[in-house]
Amino acid sequence: MNDKQMRIRFWGVRGSIACPGPDTVIYGGNTSCLELRFGEQKRLIIVDAGSGIRPLGNHLTRNDLKNGPIRADIFLTHTHWDHIMGFPFFSPIYIPGTELHIYGPVTFEDEPLEEIVGGQLRYRYFPVMYSELSAKITYHHLVESRLDLGDGITVTTKFLNHTLLCLGYRFEYQDKVLCTAFDTEPFRNFFTDMAKLDDPDPALVERGAAAAQEERIKLSKFFNGADVLVHDAQFTRKEYEQSKKGWGHSPMEDAVETALAAGVKKLILFHHDPLRNDSELSALEEKYCREWASERLEIVAAKEGMEIIL
Repeated sequence: MNDKQMRIRFWGVRGSIACPGPDTVIYGGNTSCLELRFGEQKRLIIVDAGSGIRPLGNHLTRNDLKNGPIRADIFLTHTHWDHIMGFPFFSPIYIPGTELHIYGPVTFEDEPLEEIVGGQLRYRYFPVMYSELSAKITYHHLVESRLDLGDGITVTTKFLNHTLLCLGYRFEYQDKVLCTAFDTEPFRNFFTDMAKLDDPDPALVERGAAAAQEERIKLSKFFNGADVLVHDAQFTRKEYEQSKKGWGHSPMEDAVETALAAGVKKLILFHHDPLRNDSELSALEEKYCREWASERLEIVAAKEGMEIIL
């Protein structure tokens, strides 16, 4: 790995709940976790602590620990359980010398990030108490901002459209850009939906339409020109329109349209539905690669173990 590369490895690609078994061997059954490595020093950043962080942690203790204490920045997109459930099983937290900086948004101000993430390690849930961990862990509450992480790495954050405060991340290094939008659904006019049940004020409908359009423009700018965009694609548009609106997840078609509008070079379809088996995902991947991909946009479905080098 040279001093100008960004390496991306997928350790968990599912949404909602881990689903290991014979029907998920190809794409994987662990929930979301990405490993990012930067430059010759292999600076480590992890995005999300779903169940995929457990095998990542085992990999780090086998391969990285021999070179010195493990140090990493963990960026949580949000605190829904499928994105933090692997944290108690992340082996480096039990090893003296480990240093972690954990970043993420918090919906409830009276419950800090440390309490939400570390609160999983209580006897009512887990046999080890948080106070017994050997690692040094520092927490950082994020809002929309831009951070300089050192080593030439910057990260910009953007709130997404989910059922809980959720951040998208834009990592930039050596003119390379990776964007994530793990849990989000299309911004839409809430007042138009209400019109089916009530008689809303036309002025509110107009304002709702303007607000939704403004957020769509902001998101397109956030993704603009990204080399790689990892985007929620849990549903098809038919599934979404029939019964999944408001669930906080995107149709595959919308992910593709968003990537095309933003001039993204490579789209990774992510956060696969736990009910979707390998055969179904392969068929959908073939459909969208064949029908939507072009010289401007490469499209693939995320698989555990997949690596991308920028």
